[in-house]
Amino acid sequence: MKVSLQQALNRLPGEATDTYPDGAPFITMMTGASMTVEVFAPRDQDRQLTHTQDELYFIQRGTARLVIGSLRYDCASGDAFFVAAGVEHRFEDFSDDFVTWVVLCGTDGCER
Repeated sequence: MKVSLQQALNRLPGEATDTYPDGAPFITMMTGASMTVEVFAPRDQDRQLTHTQDELYFIQRGTARLVIGSLRYDCASGDAFFVAAGVEHRFEDFSDDFVTWVVLCGTDGCER
């Protein structure tokens, strides 16, 4: 299955949720077995919670700071990051055009 960034951006924001009453800043692009691929484009504030799946982030465009636990990483287009299941994380100080692909994998993390 082929998906494009533009297809995802055309569908954002996603449906409203309790966490994102103005619409979710992510859209699921494909799923298979225990893997999900999303496009995530937070605006104003990243309100995501910890996950039961490991995550890989592939920064598509823009800039941000990714906080993983007590560590902070500057990120920009072309960067990739791993976040283990259950670890608190969020993006801060993201540019208006910030977009990242997210790959969530494993029912209890890819590494277990």
